[in-house]
Amino acid sequence: MTTRRRQGDVPRRDRRRFLGQASCAAVGTTALFNTILNLRMFNALAAPTDDYRALVCLFLSGGIDSYNVLVPLGDAEHQEYAAVRGDLALPQNVLLPITPATPDGKTYGLHPGLPELQALFAAGQLGLVANLGTLAEPTTLDAYRRGTANLPVGLFSHSDQQMAWQSGIPDQRSPIGWAGRMADVMDSGNCDPNIGMNISLSGNNIWQSGRMTSHYTISENGAVPLWDYRGTSPSAMVRTDAVDSLLALQYRHLFEKVFAAKMRGAIDAQVDFSNALASIPPLQTQFSNTSLSRKFRMIAMTIAAREALCMKRQTFFIDWGGWDMHDEVILNQSTMLPIVSHALSEFHAALVELGVSDAVTTFTASDFGRTLTSNGRGSDHAWGGNHIVMGPAIPGGDLYGSYPSLYAGNDLDTGRGRLIPTTSVDEYFAQLAVWFGVSTADLDVILPNIGRFWTPGSSTPPLLAGTALTAGRSA
Repeated sequence: MTTRRRQGDVPRRDRRRFLGQASCAAVGTTALFNTILNLRMFNALAAPTDDYRALVCLFLSGGIDSYNVLVPLGDAEHQEYAAVRGDLALPQNVLLPITPATPDGKTYGLHPGLPELQALFAAGQLGLVANLGTLAEPTTLDAYRRGTANLPVGLFSHSDQQMAWQSGIPDQRSPIGWAGRMADVMDSGNCDPNIGMNISLSGNNIWQSGRMTSHYTISENGAVPLWDYRGTSPSAMVRTDAVDSLLALQYRHLFEKVFAAKMRGAIDAQVDFSNALASIPPLQTQFSNTSLSRKFRMIAMTIAAREALCMKRQTFFIDWGGWDMHDEVILNQSTMLPIVSHALSEFHAALVELGVSDAVTTFTASDFGRTLTSNGRGSDHAWGGNHIVMGPAIPGGDLYGSYPSLYAGNDLDTGRGRLIPTTSVDEYFAQLAVWFGVSTADLDVILPNIGRFWTPGSSTPPLLAGTALTAGRSA
């Protein structure tokens, strides 16, 4: 007699093992793809609850010089900073002081172009993570110098490190991102099959690319329609009828069949998305007339339309480049950082207006940090850097990780102030993923290397494990 196993009978460990294997090996056949969907194994791994949550990634591509974003302010520490930075150093008296909730014996200041972020930090709405970067394993300077450390693939390379940050697997080249893996297991909680959980305002990206799911791309003006589709002119109506007729045909060739289905889905998604945005009241929050602020405004409008779009979980991606400053760091950051400060502050105000500031976490990412030493008004590719988190995934008003000593030749300095990170991107992303709804026991499905830095299932939040500033904190 044949025993038939029902979906609910699949052991939990078997599902996790299967998904873990799927994260590391290609799942390429249509038959297997359909089998997975039919089994609906992903629902059981991590299904969203009824509340709404969104993650917004601001990717500062090029590698931001973040040791001029978060700067030591105390006399001794600033002298150390000024000595190593040379002509890249910001004067002590222009820095905007912040007071982290958990003291570490030092004082800090933000770049003078970030007054809005200083206010958000003081209000407990924004936190900072120090000396963060890609690691294949916990790494010491001695192991690095002896060549025994397992290092991220393509360290200091833009393309490799962008892939490492977005995939969450620094020791491999992978086109699948950790938000994509989350969408593979969580998207069933949303109910518009054409739009999906992941929305990009910057086109294709690795972070939101899954094995089973793809991201939906919009612009700062919304969903991009098929030209003249549903127009009111006679020629537009004829064209619309022709497109609808072609897509309604029953195709026998697999390529034609898939193409027609994808095109139909894209057209319907644009209509659904535009109708949803048209159904919401206008935002009262004013945004600056910059590309970055306009993108954040569109994200706020999309979040406002979440119920019309039937969304419980969403991610958004913005790639805002121009940070590869091999020259004129001081000048260029004085122009670009205020744009970031305004955009994040305006976005936060819009979330407050919508009543969802406790449901949306925005975080920064970048290729890598920059050298502490100057190449002559510029800095070069390096490793660890400092980052911003705005929203409830971490308690705001505090500094996480371990802010390093900056003097030349310190115990993290691999040369020219290229600092070994003291907090891994795995811990950073794990903190965000757990807040988003991923079970701590299932984190290694989303972030395969997390076990090298944190014990899945541990009661200590991932970002706080092993850091220097853990006393008294919870998240």
